[in-house]
Amino acid sequence: MRRPTITDVARQAGVSKGAVSYALNGQPGVSESTRARIMAIAEEIGWRPSSAARALNGARARTVGLAVCRPARTLGVEPFFMELISGIEGELSDRSYALLLQMVTDHEQEIAVYRRWWGEGRVDGAILVDLNVDDLRVPAFEALGLPSVVVGHPSGAGSLLPVWSDDAHAVRETVRYLLALGHRRIARIAGLPHLVHTVLRDRAFAEACDGVAEYVTVHTDYTGEEGAGATRRLLSSPDRPTAIVYDNDIMAVAGLSAARELRLDVPGDLSVVAWNDSPLSRVVHPPLTALSRDISAYGAQAARHLLSLISGEDVGPYEDGAARLTPRGSTAPPPGGRDGSSRG
Repeated sequence: MRRPTITDVARQAGVSKGAVSYALNGQPGVSESTRARIMAIAEEIGWRPSSAARALNGARARTVGLAVCRPARTLGVEPFFMELISGIEGELSDRSYALLLQMVTDHEQEIAVYRRWWGEGRVDGAILVDLNVDDLRVPAFEALGLPSVVVGHPSGAGSLLPVWSDDAHAVRETVRYLLALGHRRIARIAGLPHLVHTVLRDRAFAEACDGVAEYVTVHTDYTGEEGAGATRRLLSSPDRPTAIVYDNDIMAVAGLSAARELRLDVPGDLSVVAWNDSPLSRVVHPPLTALSRDISAYGAQAARHLLSLISGEDVGPYEDGAARLTPRGSTAPPPGGRDGSSRG
């Protein structure tokens, strides 16, 4: 079956293609009764405007682009991205917008994708994720003039519109909690070191621990495999930590398994904290102490601000609420009491 055309509508309505064009585009030149009849026939046969034709006429595509520079399997195992995209899609759907999603291998390819989408009139705007230090996408988007929202800290967003939350506050809250339990050897298994939010978390973690606890940060690629490997190395060292903070829930669950392999009890021998609370954090045993926030609502805010930008509204940066610590069964005072001086 082929796609219905204006010619098909004109044939069934018994009018010229020009009359159909006037009617479908809301232009004068046809009577209201003829316009209504043409609109009804177009709906009946399933006619929809061509995106290419709409682009030539300067009409909006009613589509937002999102290119993600991560392996495609990330979307299947990373709850954060699934919740973020769910929030974006929910807000766009409510406003009769679509989401155009593509996985890319590097930022050069990502820029090329957006340049093609924007040039072909396929998108009205874009959402930029995984903000890098000195991110080459930012000046490229600025040069394109593509309406864009950055899900990331304003310090790296240039003139693009940022939607962000205070990760440093969440890190400080977590360290204060672990210190109050008595932990003085704290490790953090972090994400990719070139991401802006990782740098901000690194800095806040070092500042919060400085002078009050021994600390170390190990960077990984966010996968369970690297999270487990980093955990084994830390727990096999002579001065193993009594608490580990993980930058996502996947690594925290993998770290929990690695600790059990080494016959360590959680939380008796090791306390575990996960960033990005999720159902996974709550169904494992013990349930994980986690930094909780509404990621779906975060995605919806990004979409909402982008649509306002596309509509030409005066819209400024948006700071979402910081993640809140939710204590559960994976954290407790360190072995030997609140000074953590002895080991089990």
